[in-house]
Amino acid sequence: RRATKIVPAAFHVMRRHRRRSGFFWSWSSCHARTCCYGRFCLLLTRSARQVAVRKIVTDIHVRAISMRATKGLMTVGAMQFPCVIGRSGRSHLKREGDGATPVGRWRLLRILYRHDRTLSPRSRLPLRAMAAYDGWCDQAGDRNYNRQVRLPYPASHEELCRPDRLYDAVVILSHNQRPRSQGRGSAVFINLTSHENNPTAGCVSLSPRDMATVLGFCGRSTRLVVWPAGFQKSPSPPARRWRRKR
Repeated sequence: RRATKIVPAAFHVMRRHRRRSGFFWSWSSCHARTCCYGRFCLLLTRSARQVAVRKIVTDIHVRAISMRATKGLMTVGAMQFPCVIGRSGRSHLKREGDGATPVGRWRLLRILYRHDRTLSPRSRLPLRAMAAYDGWCDQAGDRNYNRQVRLPYPASHEELCRPDRLYDAVVILSHNQRPRSQGRGSAVFINLTSHENNPTAGCVSLSPRDMATVLGFCGRSTRLVVWPAGFQKSPSPPARRWRRKR
């Protein structure tokens, strides 16, 4: 921030290097770095050089002190955020209505947000604004079980446009999606915490400020890893080894 000076805009080139892990921004100059804005540009000397790095993390880890704990820590790279999990802790065998957060490694499919309450999240995940007719079926045995449905819907469902703030920003997970098993749990999301930080019905919840920070590091290759207590290895099964047919 020191040694800054506003000078007329020049043809300084901002190079954008795209990498697999994210974006790396740098400014081309030998003795100074410039950031152009309209007719003016900000001149940064070598002592005040700044480089902004935005990386897409591969795994987001959720750990807690025990299997029955309802509060844990979410680790994103070198950062840690407090989170709230299911009222029954974590479970290896998720059942509908048990209130447990399923253990495993899940993909982040898309983000749903309330456009009338919050701005569009800044993330590399697909975004979609909620509508008043959006719902989620949680009736085991229904053909649209654990799927987003259009309201009104005859079977048991959950409204995504809630009067509270829990679903102002929701990340849809791949839990029990493909393949789907009836009664193995539905509507497992990453959502916002309540004002009292109450345990969830199986989701992983964050505060609005932490959610905005975490989503900035999420992309299509990001996975949510919910760890069991006392395990140091990945809870997901090992990858299948493909063999060439003879």
